[in-house]
Amino acid sequence: MVGRRGFVAGAAGAAAFTLPGVSFAGGRSEVVLRGTLPPGSPDYVYVPVEMPRGVRELRVSYAYDRPAVPPGTQGNALDIGIFDERGTELGGRGFRGWSGGARSEFFLRADDATPGYLPGPVRAGTWHMALGPYTVAPQGLAYTVTVALTYGTPGRTPAPVYPPSRARGRGRAWYRGDCHLHSVYSDGRRTPAEIAAAARAAGLDFLNTSEHNTHAAHRAWDGLWGDDLLILTGEEVTTRSGHVVAVGTDPGTFVDWRYRARDNRFGHYAREIRRAGGLVVPAHPHATCIGCNWKFGFGEADVVEVWNGPYTPDDEVALADWDSMLSAGRGRWIPAMGSSDAHREPQKVGEPQTVVLADDLSREAVLAGLRAGRSYVAESAALSLAFSATGGRGGHAGIGERLRVAPDAPVTVRLEVTGAPGRTARFVTDQGVLHTAALPASGTGAVEWTTTAAYAAYVRAEVRHPATLPGLPGALAAFTNPVFLGSA
Repeated sequence: MVGRRGFVAGAAGAAAFTLPGVSFAGGRSEVVLRGTLPPGSPDYVYVPVEMPRGVRELRVSYAYDRPAVPPGTQGNALDIGIFDERGTELGGRGFRGWSGGARSEFFLRADDATPGYLPGPVRAGTWHMALGPYTVAPQGLAYTVTVALTYGTPGRTPAPVYPPSRARGRGRAWYRGDCHLHSVYSDGRRTPAEIAAAARAAGLDFLNTSEHNTHAAHRAWDGLWGDDLLILTGEEVTTRSGHVVAVGTDPGTFVDWRYRARDNRFGHYAREIRRAGGLVVPAHPHATCIGCNWKFGFGEADVVEVWNGPYTPDDEVALADWDSMLSAGRGRWIPAMGSSDAHREPQKVGEPQTVVLADDLSREAVLAGLRAGRSYVAESAALSLAFSATGGRGGHAGIGERLRVAPDAPVTVRLEVTGAPGRTARFVTDQGVLHTAALPASGTGAVEWTTTAAYAAYVRAEVRHPATLPGLPGALAAFTNPVFLGSA
């Protein structure tokens, strides 16, 4: 039993603790670790393992008690990962893999590793098992970790093969993508091959890998890209104060997650994402799962994920919160996007999907379009939008752009929709919903509305399903980023 008073800040963050180490002295091939973590345990507990020379394969399995708890009380949940002899310091130099609570065992060797872990030699030195007590029951969290070694000559570590940064595409066009997906490389159930097939079936042009707290999947897409499918590499950085999707980072980039909002470290890792060429995208900011609600603020965000998976009240709150930021903003604004966060069947890849105007189907162009807000979100590839504003002396602006007109000059906004039978179109401004129109039964039609920059600082469009509860809007079928009106 580890005493609560014994918890101290460790090298890997303010909420970390290192237990006494274990070794394989005498040529042993297996060690069993047992312990109990009390309520209030640190976010991460490290167990040093003295790795001997001559190890070909490391294999780890673990289990923990799940006692009954009173209603309204959290039970036990324990995550696991591993760091090699290079250490546990923030930044992840020694990171070798993380599976969270998705699997009960894993292996590492030079030529192969369990999905979520990095293949490579098992070198001699002090390794660290990383335990993450996600929640702890009042009775404490009793765990058993078994570490088994196979001795012998190590194999050869294959050079990683990463996706190319460009696909053929259609030149400057609207491209559809899903930037938040999970495979067997974290807690998903689909293989990368199954995700690639599902992406093509959903009409997507690009996707972004976003496994929880590991970049091991970056090398798992060999042969799955093509002229028709661009694969970006990233990570869902899953902290205890919210999740952020790193979109389109350089292949092989690891982003650390071992901090909370109170540690004042997120800004550093947001800058690391951008230095690696990626976008910082807070995910499902109003989700209700433990640790999922976004607590870091939006000062470092490049884009925000407003719509996550099938539309729910959480998304409605996120949409309203984002709209409030648009209304209060001066100068810089944060574009919105949507992603499926699909893990397994029946969750659909590409529901929803972000449709971005990009100069070509390349990493650089797609990220530039997302960063500029030249995008809209749709529930499927069957639904398409075109949204723009015209006014002044022939002025024209599209999604994410500004129409510079005098305050009282008339401005016409126009929404063209296909694939939305029985839906309703709405124009939303900084004052709220100012125009609503039913779309034709065919699902194809256009809606226009005239306003001024004095009356509407911006206009964005929504397409909604019929309402199911009195006084509440129906679920989103699609929405756009805004068109801004006025000089600045």
